[in-house]
Amino acid sequence: MLNIINNKNIFLTISLIVVGAAVVAMTAFGFRQGIDFAGGTLWQFVITKDSPSADSLENFFKINLNGADTIVTYDSSSRTFLARLPEISEENHQKLLSALKEKYPSLEESGFQSIGPSIGSELRKKSITAMIIVLIGISFYVAFAFRKVFQPVSSWTYGLITLVTLFHDVAVPAGLLAFLGRYANVEIDGNFVVALLVVMGFSVHDTIVVFDRIRENLLLDRGRTAFTEIVNRSVNQTMARSINTSLTLILVLLAIYFAGPPTLQYFILTLLVGVSTGIYSSIFIASPLLVTWHMWRKQ
Repeated sequence: MLNIINNKNIFLTISLIVVGAAVVAMTAFGFRQGIDFAGGTLWQFVITKDSPSADSLENFFKINLNGADTIVTYDSSSRTFLARLPEISEENHQKLLSALKEKYPSLEESGFQSIGPSIGSELRKKSITAMIIVLIGISFYVAFAFRKVFQPVSSWTYGLITLVTLFHDVAVPAGLLAFLGRYANVEIDGNFVVALLVVMGFSVHDTIVVFDRIRENLLLDRGRTAFTEIVNRSVNQTMARSINTSLTLILVLLAIYFAGPPTLQYFILTLLVGVSTGIYSSIFIASPLLVTWHMWRKQ
């Protein structure tokens, strides 16, 4: 049996360093916001013959949009271009479309979406509110679910530590996206928020599995064994289940990441990092924090 609790300082230090780096990345770099949050235009089209380079299309849009900042990406497998532009009117959209078709007759438009800054700002606020509500709601639910366990730690302690582990699991992928936004021009959008909410769901599931086993062992033991030993035994009893369950999801996500559409690449990456972090936190963070809190209260 692995003695995870006795080595808790090592695991907590690793997490502290990783989360600290993620917070620094988010603070220093911020997030490169997509059109969902900042407003703008997302234009998707296919050019089947004499396909130009993404750089040449970027120059075309900059010339026709008075030097506005534009990003064009290309998916070679489907010959699809994805242009991120400032917000443009339908009249300008049709003018640009006519100019592009004149230059590239094989062009076929497959998608056009334009969002104003006010709508993007409202969506950003609602996304932040949704995440805060989810965090608080999960913490209250865990505290209520463990209300019958009041020794040696209160039910609110379980809820508080669940909140800490959720922040841990969300901060790491968010910090990675902030870093990629600074050095790889990766933008966050509504999919990013959805991915973080999914990560929270899987993270709290694994954490509750461990906490529930601790609760069962506490009720069966009736105070005969030290709390530290009960927690360590509970973590070892649930470790294989947590890893195996999450590993099946990770394998599916890896398949989608490498074989799926490019538009979902960073959505899947966020899930991959978040789920992997959730495995670590449910085993090496949540329960050690429970013991650390108990020892601190005793002292």
